[in-house]
Amino acid sequence: MARILIVDDSPTEIHVLKTMLDKHGFETFSAESGEDGVVKASEEMPDLILMDIVMPGMNGFQATRKISTTEETKNIPIIIVTTKDQETDRVWGLRQGAKDYLTKPVDEKVLLEKITVLLGG
Repeated sequence: MARILIVDDSPTEIHVLKTMLDKHGFETFSAESGEDGVVKASEEMPDLILMDIVMPGMNGFQATRKISTTEETKNIPIIIVTTKDQETDRVWGLRQGAKDYLTKPVDEKVLLEKITVLLGG
């Protein structure tokens, strides 16, 4: 089954996303900062990444840009999952290399549909 990296500084958000994905058979692991997310992306080579934006240190936009421009990780699809719901944030996130953009609270059905499309299922 697909392996998904959840990058979010909120243990609650990680738990919510992990619970949704685990019950559908995905293998999940997490990173609690942008920097950690970049490192884990290259170490673990997940099939997909769910990326929060608002985090201390390296934010999700910066981490997305780093992952999507690094040769070894550039083909890992990233879905931004954030409370930032402005159109400018969505456009900027996609410009950084994200393949899709969802706002919290995440609708489980919509999340699963987007993951399925990006993983070619």
